[in-house]
Amino acid sequence: MRTASASVGRLVVCPTPIGNLEDVTLRVLRTLREADVVACEDTRHTRVLLERHGIAAKLLSYHEHNERARAAELVERMRAGAVVALVSDAGMPLVSDPGFTLVRACIEADLPVEVLPGPSSVSTALVASGLPAERWRFVGFLPRKAAERGRLLERAEDTLVAFESPRRLVGVLEQLSASDPNRQIAVCRELTKLHEEVRRGTAAELASYYSEQAPRGEVVLVLGPARPVRPGGTGAPGDLVDPLTEDALAALRELVDAGARARPAAKVVAKLTGASANELYRQLTDGPRREDR
Repeated sequence: MRTASASVGRLVVCPTPIGNLEDVTLRVLRTLREADVVACEDTRHTRVLLERHGIAAKLLSYHEHNERARAAELVERMRAGAVVALVSDAGMPLVSDPGFTLVRACIEADLPVEVLPGPSSVSTALVASGLPAERWRFVGFLPRKAAERGRLLERAEDTLVAFESPRRLVGVLEQLSASDPNRQIAVCRELTKLHEEVRRGTAAELASYYSEQAPRGEVVLVLGPARPVRPGGTGAPGDLVDPLTEDALAALRELVDAGARARPAAKVVAKLTGASANELYRQLTDGPRREDR
């Protein structure tokens, strides 16, 4: 692996604030101050951050429409010894923002790539949501087509984090409410900004709320794990597994295997777990095992 030296330039990926301009690290500020050129999505936007912190830097536009040409130009600058700082308008470059082409070009050219830690709306929303964070997945912007979006959302076994337009948020919540109304969701808007809002609830509750209160600003959507789909199911509400019922059903099967009669055992398990005795009995007798001892 090649290391940075005085004669070989490098790329430094710099995350910038997602709202509050104070949310920037000292290391990022030093890099922006010392870089030979700062490649940014919108020079006007980045200039606001630099002026806020008293930094004068040479800015070069780098966005989705000129990414390939700019990447080749910047690689040549780095080969000549330049240090290039890459920023997006907010958060970590490459995460639903330009930068991938440049990073790949640097790797292929054997140029050092340094990535600095910093703000991210993805991890901020995940923690603020209060939903399980042990296993989660970020999917960028949600698909526009309802069918494609449904396949992604309704079979997610882990917590899912996504970006969404405020104009489409209500439609997404209504789609989720129709398939799994009790799914736990957090809508995180305008994170770190003056009008920050984190609203938590079920899909049905949030669909109802935002149908009356039109959402504004940037939205990060965090969804708790979806209910599993029964084998052979389509994802329709009747094909979704209720985790509470599944746990209770497992306990019921253990009792039946130990010699208990199914109907009385279902009543006992229902009383202890809060599940429906009739639903437990139905699933036990309709399933692959039909013991009723």
